[in-house]
Amino acid sequence: MEILEKVKSSLPKEVVDRIELEGCEIVVYTKDKFFFLDASEQVKSIVQELKKRIEVRPDSTLSLSPEDAKKIIMEIVPEEAKVKDIRFEPERSLVIITAEKPGLVIGRGGETFKEIKEKTLWVPRIERVPEITSRIVRSIRDLLYKETKWRKTFLKKVGKNIFTERETKRDWVRIVCLGGWREVGRSCNLVETPKSKILIECGVNVGGDESSRFPYLQVKEFDPSELDGIIVSHPHLDHCGMVPYLYEYGYDGPFYCTTPCLDLFTMLCLDYIDVLQRNGVQPPFTAKGVKEAVKHSITLEYDEVSDVGPDTRLTFQQAGHLLGSAQIHLHVGQGLHNIVFTGDIKFGKTRLFDPAFTNFQRIETLIIESTYGGSEDVMPRREESEQFLLDTINRTMERGGQVLIPSFAVGRGQEVMAILSENKFEYPVFIDGMIWDATAVHTAYPEYMSMDMERKIFQGNNPFMNEIFKRVTSSQEREKVWNEKPSVIISTSGMLTGGPAMEHLKALGENKNNTLIFVGYQGEGTMGRRIQKGWREIPFTVEGKTQIMKLKLEVQTIEGLSGHCDVNQLINFVHRLKSKPERILVCHGDNTRPINLARSLHKLFRIETMAPKNLEAVRLR
Repeated sequence: MEILEKVKSSLPKEVVDRIELEGCEIVVYTKDKFFFLDASEQVKSIVQELKKRIEVRPDSTLSLSPEDAKKIIMEIVPEEAKVKDIRFEPERSLVIITAEKPGLVIGRGGETFKEIKEKTLWVPRIERVPEITSRIVRSIRDLLYKETKWRKTFLKKVGKNIFTERETKRDWVRIVCLGGWREVGRSCNLVETPKSKILIECGVNVGGDESSRFPYLQVKEFDPSELDGIIVSHPHLDHCGMVPYLYEYGYDGPFYCTTPCLDLFTMLCLDYIDVLQRNGVQPPFTAKGVKEAVKHSITLEYDEVSDVGPDTRLTFQQAGHLLGSAQIHLHVGQGLHNIVFTGDIKFGKTRLFDPAFTNFQRIETLIIESTYGGSEDVMPRREESEQFLLDTINRTMERGGQVLIPSFAVGRGQEVMAILSENKFEYPVFIDGMIWDATAVHTAYPEYMSMDMERKIFQGNNPFMNEIFKRVTSSQEREKVWNEKPSVIISTSGMLTGGPAMEHLKALGENKNNTLIFVGYQGEGTMGRRIQKGWREIPFTVEGKTQIMKLKLEVQTIEGLSGHCDVNQLINFVHRLKSKPERILVCHGDNTRPINLARSLHKLFRIETMAPKNLEAVRLR
C-alpha cells in the first residue's frame, strides 16, 4: 500500500520491523529499543508531512513478560494512585492501567508514564476507575479487551478501506436528509463526497408514531454496505438510537464517537430495548446489535484529526451539550470542502461544561441545530433559572411536600444534582432510573467536563458524591421514598413517556403539597408536553384498565437549564465562529423554528441559509 511505503521509506530501514494499519492510525512496530523510546521527533516530521496519525510500538519480543512488567509498574506507580487493574494486549503491545487517580500514573510532566514505558517496553494506556461503580463502563472495557484479536483484524480492515485509493463517478459533496429536518428526533444524514460515504447520526424519535419514529433508511441513496463509517455526535437516542439496528441488518463498518459517548450510548440503547419490551412493543434491534456497535467502535478525543474515508478527515470538538458530546468537523479532500455539523450545542457555560468550541479554521458549510431557534425562544439568565429552581424546591420543602423532577438520564439529571450539591441543599434527593448509572459514567471522565468541574473532582470535591443523593433500585424502595417527606425525586423519563417517573407521578400527583418541575425539553405528543399545556386529567393503566388521575400538585417549568442554545446563543455562536461559513443549513427544530432561524441568520450575516425538509438532498459543492 502506497501510504505504508511512504512511511517506511521515511524511516531508517534497520529500525522498522513491520508497519500495520489500525483504523485511522498507522502503527510502526520495531525491535530497536532506542528507536521505540526516542522516535517522537522523527515520527513528528512524517506526521506533519503526510497528515496521518502514526505511532511507534515495540515488537512483543522486545517487551518484558506481563508478569515482570506488572511487578515493575506496581513499583513505579505511587500507592496513592490506587491501581485496580493491569491488563496486557500483546497483539498490540499495549498495557492498560486502570487506577482511581490516573494523574499519578502519568506523573508530573508525564515522568511516571515515561518511566513505565522505558522500564517495561510496553505502551501504557491509562483508564480511570469511576468514583461511583459503573457496570456499563466495566462491561465495555471487558468486552473490548476480550475482543482484542478480533478488533485488531477489524481495525486493519478499516485502515485498508481508508488508505486504499478509490475511484468513483462522483465529483460532488452533498448531504441527503434522512431524518431530523424540520423536526426534533430521528436525526440522520448521509454525506457523500467524491470518494466516501459517511452517515452522521442515526437516531430514533422515541415519542413518534410508526410513520415518524425511524429515519428514512429505505431510500435508494442509502446502502449500509457502501458506508465508510457512522459518526455520532452524542448519545441521546434521537441521534444514535438506530445505530444498533444497522449492525443487525448488514452494516459491519466503524462507529466513531468519543469514549464517554460510547458508554452512555450502550446504556441508553439497552434501556430503550427494556422499556419497549415492558410496554409490549417490539424493539427495532436487540442487545446483539448494541454489542456489535461497541465491538466496531473507534473512539476519538477532542481535537484529534483522523482519517475516516479515502478523502475525508474527522475532528471532534466540544459541543457543551452533555458528557462526551461533540461537534463534527469533516475536512473533505485536500481543502476541497469543510463541513461542521454542530449536533446539539450549548454556547453558554453550565455547571458541567464549558461553552461550545468556535475556533474552526475553515468552514464552508455549517449545519446547525434549531431546537430553540424561534424568535420567541429566549431563555432567562442561567443564574435566574437556578434560583427559580431552588426557590420552587425550597417552597415545597417548607410545606412538607415532595418534588418530582422528570429528567433525562444523561445531562440534565447531573446538572440538577450539581446545582443542589453546590448550593448546600440539605434534604434527601432520591435518584431513580438510569440517572445513577449515567452519573457513575460522569465520574469516570472528569476531563470531558468544564475546567471548574474537573478541578473540583480532582481536588476531592466531587458534587455527585454528596451524601444527600440516595439511589432507588426497586419498586419496594420507591414506595418507601413516597413516605420520606420532605424530599426531592429525580427520575427518568425526562418527558414522562414511561419509566419510574410515571410511578412517582401517580403516587404524588393528587397531593397539592407536592410539585412537578420540568427542567428539560418536552417533545410534541409526550405526556410532559401535555401537562405543560394544561392537562390535569392523566390516564394510567392499572391491571389492564385505564384510570384517570386528577393532578393537584403544583406544576412548574424551569426555562434556561437546557443543554441547548436559545436563539440568542445560536446567533452568537455563528457570530463568534473564527471562520465565516459560505452556507448554513438549519436542522433539528420543531414547526417553523428551522425556517425562522435560517431567516434570522441570513438577515444578520448575509450568508446563504436553508432549512431543508426530510428526503431532500443538498449539493454542497
